Amino acid sequence: MSGFDSNPFVDPVDVNPFQDASVTEVTSGIERIEEFNPFSAPGMGHVTGTTIPISAASTQPAVIQASVEPSPQAMAAAAQANLIRQQEELERKAAELERKEKEMQNRSGGPAVRENNWPPLPKIFPVNPCFYQDFNEEIPEEYRKICQRMYYLWMFHGATLFLNVLACMASFTVGSEYGVDFGLSILWFILFTPVSFICWYRPVYKAFRSDSSFSFFFFFFVFFFQVAVCIIQSVGIPKWGNSGWIFSISMIKDHLAVAVVMMVVAGFFTVNAVLAVILLKMVHSKYRRTGASFNKAQQEFSQGVFSNRTFQSAAASAATSAAQGTFQRN
Repeated sequence: MSGFDSNPFVDPVDVNPFQDASVTEVTSGIERIEEFNPFSAPGMGHVTGTTIPISAASTQPAVIQASVEPSPQAMAAAAQANLIRQQEELERKAAELERKEKEMQNRSGGPAVRENNWPPLPKIFPVNPCFYQDFNEEIPEEYRKICQRMYYLWMFHGATLFLNVLACMASFTVGSEYGVDFGLSILWFILFTPVSFICWYRPVYKAFRSDSSFSFFFFFFVFFFQVAVCIIQSVGIPKWGNSGWIFSISMIKDHLAVAVVMMVVAGFFTVNAVLAVILLKMVHSKYRRTGASFNKAQQEFSQGVFSNRTFQSAAASAATSAAQGTFQRN
């Protein structure tokens, strides 16, 4: 009944839980927080007394730079810098050509007089060489190898046309009905050999020699047809004067030896077509590095036409005739 003797309305005894013996025993060895000084010597440990100034730390906040589109002024400046770079490249090439010309003058002891040296004919021959050709002196070093390869391609094409004449002659010996092919093969050899030299080899030679845009465009226009002709010749349509694959295969049944000779020529035509495509791509890659363009080609063509004496005399005579006709009518 003692539990019912306590008065619930009396204030409870103020009991401090931290006065418990078990709690005071544990907390007695811990230093009081309010008495702890982190900057005291024991708190610093072995840290030296050197301080770091506040100004040494970066006080600028991190800022993300927003992407800014180039202004029209910046684009114009970039275009002008590109034009200046192209102008410097042209001046460098002009200086190189001038240097080579001076070297030739110094070697000859006077103005450089170039005598035509191609084709290399003997002096007793009644016809003199028609062109001057020197890869080491006229072609820059970076274009010299590709220009020589184009020359070798022309020589290979001429040799293939000559072999085609022999193969068609062999077919003509076994059958008179192949006389048309033999006659056309002679015509193709006589016609295509000099025309290919003048129409696509010399233009690419001039293009690499003087960086002529007009010569480049003329070469691409003509050489495209050259590639097409090589493909047609390798196919070998009968009665077209080409010992291609179709014509040679048709000869296997009756004349095996002639067919073998014609197949060899067909292989030459095929290699010629493949090399023409490869070199066309290589020349185009070199052309893109030279800075040539269609506008430059138009300017070179107009300058060449107006500076031509034949054109000038013809234009002058036409203008004179028109003026005389006008005065007579009046």
